[in-house]
This record gives sequence, structure tokens and C-alpha cells, in this order.
Amino acid sequence: MIRVDDLTKDFGPTRALDSISFQVESRQILGFLGPNGAGKSTAMKIITTYLSPTSGKVTVDGIDVREDPLAVRRKIGYLPETNPLYPDMRVQDYLEFCGKARGLAGAVLKGRLEYVVDKCGLRRMLKKNINELSKGFKQRTGLAQALIHDPQILILDEPTSGLDPLQIIEIRSLIQELSKEKTIIFSTHILQEVSSTTDRVIIINGGHIIADGYISELQRQASGREKVRTSLRAERGKVEAEMRGLPGVADLQILGERDGVVTVDLVTDRGDGVRQGVGDLAARLGWSVLELSTPSISLEQTFIELIRKSREDAGGSVHA
Repeated sequence: MIRVDDLTKDFGPTRALDSISFQVESRQILGFLGPNGAGKSTAMKIITTYLSPTSGKVTVDGIDVREDPLAVRRKIGYLPETNPLYPDMRVQDYLEFCGKARGLAGAVLKGRLEYVVDKCGLRRMLKKNINELSKGFKQRTGLAQALIHDPQILILDEPTSGLDPLQIIEIRSLIQELSKEKTIIFSTHILQEVSSTTDRVIIINGGHIIADGYISELQRQASGREKVRTSLRAERGKVEAEMRGLPGVADLQILGERDGVVTVDLVTDRGDGVRQGVGDLAARLGWSVLELSTPSISLEQTFIELIRKSREDAGGSVHA
């Protein structure tokens, strides 16, 4: 559906994007994650034809964004970080204006207006001026204009920025519902947004893609090695001595001991083999195994570790 190949964008001497490549399939939600200034918005503006790339190629449903930008725009609904609203217009007038600008008229326009008003929860706000709306309803109005022409693709730049917790939950739910019919790319620098909305993430930093995959894959990539956690009813000293000798165990940490139960984390790159080894060792020594699991690092830890590694690889420098 969306294909980005070796995309580069320069603003004078500043390289905002540096040869990034990725694909987004139909009806997939892709989360663009990265710190402020990483290049997320620049990539979105190029996909939506608001900016031209310095080099590289972007196609949307097979259409090159530079060769036929109008055809691309017909397929995309775009909510930029700065909401494109006219404060003095009433909500209904604004949405009708957006629909007409998209070529809608008559019964088709009326039907789409009813749809976006219901989907975005704007029924009570139709007669109000946009400047009278709360931040949450302004964001809903911006999302409604992105949906008015029934696009195949939604590009949402920081869609929950400035919203209260309840509004954030409502927008997340709406994005997930829309993904049943549409391809969605949304950007954020809020980690919780990604884990609550999508599984696939691209982390971008300094104009480079430093990670692309499902959250579970990125967590493994960030940690480098897997952890196996086990709780055993056994003597602490013996647990530590015996566990260190298990094949595949690179390190271990005793997390605690309570009521004769020792909990330990084993660092390994052979998770399944180590889990089997723990079971065999416990059976041989008569230990009771109360827990044997693979804890994952948090998304926050994943993000920090991947950013740290990217900066180390770049010699400590990043693009503005």
C-alpha cells in the first residue's frame, strides 16, 4: 500500500531524513515512534505530498508521490500536528467545506458528513464555532475532515497531543476501529500510545530508522539476550552455584529470597534450552519450581536502549 525507498530530505545543510526505507501493508497500523525532531513529521509530509523529497522514492498504492500528487491525495486523509481548522467557522460548515473541497456533493456529501459526525462524536458540536470547542473536540473535528472523503489511508501526526486521558482513550479506540477498513500511520513520542494502539513500530532518530518490527521483536533486539526467571524452593547458595553451571547461562541475578523461595533471573541467548535445564536440575536436586517464565523489558526500556545504541553507533552525534 505504501512503499518508501531510500528517502532523503535536506533542509539546507540539515539532513532531516537519511535514506530511510519501509513498507506498510493494507489495513495495518504502523506507529512512528521517536523523540521530537527525529524526522517523523517530515516523512509524513512527504508521503502526503506536502513536501518533496531530496532523493528517493515514495509510492502510495503504486502511485509515485512526485508524478501524480493529486491522485495520492485522493487516497489519503491527513491530520497534521497543527490541526488545519478555521476557528471562525461552525463545525458543520467546516466539514461541508472540506467535503466539497474533496469533490463531494449532494447525497454523497450528506452521507459522508453523517458518517464522520457519528464516528468522531461531533453531533452535539455541529452548530458551535470551532474556536468554542475544547482541545479534544478540535482534535475530533480535525480527524473528521481527514475521514470525510473515505480515504484508504490515514496519516495522523501526534493525533492525541494535548488531550486528557479520557479523550486519549477515545481517540485510540477510534483508530483501532478504523484500522479494520483503512491503512493507518500515526506518529507519537509517547510510548504508551504505541503499545496501546499497534504492535508494529518504526523507531526513528536523527533521520535514521533505528528499529522496525513488532514490539516483542524490538524488546529482544534492545535487550540483546533473553532473561529466564525462575522461583525455586531451595537453598540460596546452592541455587546460585548450580545455576551458574547450566549451559547457556551467561549471568544471573538473585532477585530475592522469602520463606525459603529463591527468585533468580538468568541471562541467556538459549532461552528454551535454559528453561529445560532449570527443570532438569530442579528434578535432580529435589527443588520445587514455582515459576519459570520469560520476562520482557518494558517499551520505555526498549526505546531508551535502542536510542542509546543508535547514538553509540553514530559516534554520539545525531541529526537535528
